[in-house]
Amino acid sequence: MSTQQSLILVTGANGFIASHIIARLLERGDQVRGTVRDLNSAEKTEHLKTLEGAEERLDLVEADLLDTDSLRAAAADVESVLHTASPYTLEAEDPQRELVDPALRGTLGMLKACAETESVRRVVLTSSMAAVTDEPEDDRVLTENDWNMKSSLDRNPYYYAKTRAEQEAWQFMEREKPDFDLIAINPFLCIGPSLSPAVNTSNQTLVDLLSGVYPGIMSLTLGIVDARDVALAHIRALEKPAAAGRYLCVAENIAMRDLVDWLRQNGYEQYRLPKFKLDNAPGDVLIKFFSYLQPRGVGQYLRSHIGRTPRVDTSKIQKDLDLTFRSLETTFSDTMDDLKKWGHLPELDPVLTAD
Repeated sequence: MSTQQSLILVTGANGFIASHIIARLLERGDQVRGTVRDLNSAEKTEHLKTLEGAEERLDLVEADLLDTDSLRAAAADVESVLHTASPYTLEAEDPQRELVDPALRGTLGMLKACAETESVRRVVLTSSMAAVTDEPEDDRVLTENDWNMKSSLDRNPYYYAKTRAEQEAWQFMEREKPDFDLIAINPFLCIGPSLSPAVNTSNQTLVDLLSGVYPGIMSLTLGIVDARDVALAHIRALEKPAAAGRYLCVAENIAMRDLVDWLRQNGYEQYRLPKFKLDNAPGDVLIKFFSYLQPRGVGQYLRSHIGRTPRVDTSKIQKDLDLTFRSLETTFSDTMDDLKKWGHLPELDPVLTAD
């Protein structure tokens, strides 16, 4: 499916992944329409307006995930839609209102708007590995056939919101049989250089590691993927006529200990890196006990991920979308340089920097 010179809609245009998508689309010469919640927010839109080609080929419009009319107006005359807009947070006072409604109603509203727009031929949905599992099993290799069956409003509600949104999207396609096809991209923890001054939630993990937020090294193993690769996966999903279904998107795993060691070995040893060795059986018990003293979402995440290693088969995305993932070394190096450039690194520990 060629998208050259076509009008492509990107929802949630100022988001971390969406910004990279728009930058690549503009580089290709595409006409791009991007939705934002507030056109008057320079903080959220300025980095998009300064992208190369933006002045000629980027049109920003206001849209709200819960306002079907605004989504319908945004979809007018477009050929392809990249629906990236969705809230991302582990903590929510009202998970239904803050997480599930925007994710679910926003996705269905976007699909309905596309179904009413004769020009739309393909929709790519930014889903998540959260829709695949919220408690990875060491002895199970996850594929596109796996679904998160454990999350709920009371257990990992962010994961529940992403699961419900993607499930409802596929049910919509089966029920309504619109004249476009749907593809879902399911990334794991997405880090990388940012196109905006704001530090996104995933990159904040690295800042927290340097800031002393984590006093101990825990038995956490993270699936990592570079934001630039996720953006490319979305674009390849538009380009490849045979692309279909879901695509799990993760480069490699890294254990918290290995990540801390990498930071220490690459010039960040003078920050407040975690020191206590809790990545062992007694440490797992201790972390799970103290998880009940953490904010609810953080505690639930810890209890469902401590001591577990995700295993993911990414052969489908590599084959169908001809995608080769960046190495973790490249991703972490570029991300740390970017955090430094934007001034997000914490102050050095005065004890560690003293003569």
